[in-house]
Amino acid sequence: MYNYETVFILTPVLSEPQMKEAVEKFKKVLTDNGATIENEELWGMRKLAYPIQKKSTGFYAFLEFAGEPTIVNKLETAYRRDEKVIRFLTFRQEKYAHEYALKRRSLKKNAATQAPAEAVAEAPQAEEKEETNE
Repeated sequence: MYNYETVFILTPVLSEPQMKEAVEKFKKVLTDNGATIENEELWGMRKLAYPIQKKSTGFYAFLEFAGEPTIVNKLETAYRRDEKVIRFLTFRQEKYAHEYALKRRSLKKNAATQAPAEAVAEAPQAEEKEETNE
């Protein structure tokens, strides 16, 4: 099994539930064909570098998965058949790229868990500073 990354851009005229439904559809294509999804990131609505099909924005989605090489053809066929997808790119990760992706995910996860704790810890300190200024 190899590790892959895929990024696809959905048309901006979709509603939020339709976008999530499309992402779930592609995740289902992967899981039905024996792949395991390791990471999913919805990057949201972004401006395109150049117009594609007369659209200047698109909804970006990123998936990391592990699977057999034959799964890429099935996924890209699903992309081509879906009119909601305006661009896509899938590639196999090298050993070092996969290690970097794992490291990036762990750092991101640590930052997300520490941020709420830091915000709670800073709140009482801010109140103490206000009291000393009075």
